[in-house]
Amino acid sequence: MAVRSIDELELEGKRVFIRVDFNVPIDEDGRVRDDQRIRAAMPTIRHAIKARSKVILASHLGRPKGRPDPSYSLEPAGLRLSEILDQEVLLADDCIGDGVNKMVQDLPPGGVLLLENLRFHSEEEANDPTFAKELASIADVWVMDAFGTAHRAHASTAGMAEHVAERAAGFLLKKELDYLDRTLKDPQKPFVVILGGAKVSDKIKVIDALIARCQFLLIGGAMAYTFLSAKGSSVGGSRVEKGSVEQARRILGRASERGVEVLLPIDHVVALDLEGVGRRITEGVDIPHGVMGLDIGPRTTELFREKIETAGTVFWNGPLGLFENAAFSKGTFAIAKAIAEASCISVVGGGDSAAAVDQAGISDKVTHVSTGGGASLELVEGRGLPGVIALEQ
Repeated sequence: MAVRSIDELELEGKRVFIRVDFNVPIDEDGRVRDDQRIRAAMPTIRHAIKARSKVILASHLGRPKGRPDPSYSLEPAGLRLSEILDQEVLLADDCIGDGVNKMVQDLPPGGVLLLENLRFHSEEEANDPTFAKELASIADVWVMDAFGTAHRAHASTAGMAEHVAERAAGFLLKKELDYLDRTLKDPQKPFVVILGGAKVSDKIKVIDALIARCQFLLIGGAMAYTFLSAKGSSVGGSRVEKGSVEQARRILGRASERGVEVLLPIDHVVALDLEGVGRRITEGVDIPHGVMGLDIGPRTTELFREKIETAGTVFWNGPLGLFENAAFSKGTFAIAKAIAEASCISVVGGGDSAAAVDQAGISDKVTHVSTGGGASLELVEGRGLPGVIALEQ
């Protein structure tokens, strides 16, 4: 993909519109609860400030359903950004209109303006061409740095690109493309893929794409019970996607044909309910009637760890148990630690996996943690992302 980076452009004196992902959680006091996404955009923002451009930031927050809603205002994100930058960040009361135009006109070189929530206009998600053109009217340069929304063809993530003469990827987006596209398409071997989460159906295309490249496929989380059902194992009251059992059987067959070793749990942490009543570890692969599997067991953890130790590249997406509950978090955190300790390139595919890595305190020991769940999976499975296609030369 021929995508220019922001550091290839001359920005001084220009109006630089940066699509960031400030879709951050806000607490009851109106403060940002987790500023990880804001911090992820800092290299791009600081580069534009240092270049003495007029820095215009745009993002969505939540799902305000196409109309202004104070509870989804980007003001808390702007205040947190101002603290991190240690400089004033102006907040517009809209993202288009005469007031915004005047603020951009008056913005000094190196100044930062944060537009109000793009999704206060239904035209944003509809990729309305008139709305996209109006957004573009305040920009000399369009920079896409919101990887988490790059798989959405919205006005700010794709539509406005054709109305701006110069466009480029921000440092965050460029890094995502480097690791999720280039690294995983030509991984150092052995390539170990670890997949968890709830649904097989959500990851069919991802699994198909990865089976063509990996040597080992380690499956945990609730989706493992669908695969175990496909192999004829007893899974008790565990969550099984009955409509995906045949697909799981097909995947196992295809993996065998390609010489990919698939590892499924050989023991489990089970309980009577999600609260952990009657929690215990099974002796083997079969789960008794009346209890459900909620985490991988210690023997499975060790089996997975041994494979991770041999890896040249590891890609992980999806928790290996109900890690939000401390009673069922041990397996997920143990695998996160094993990845951090391995001498390999390690890529974590966003979403709950990124949260698990953060909670395990090993984010700085992983080669790359993606900021986009859905976008990272679509890129891995080989689908073109609208926000990236719009940048291609």
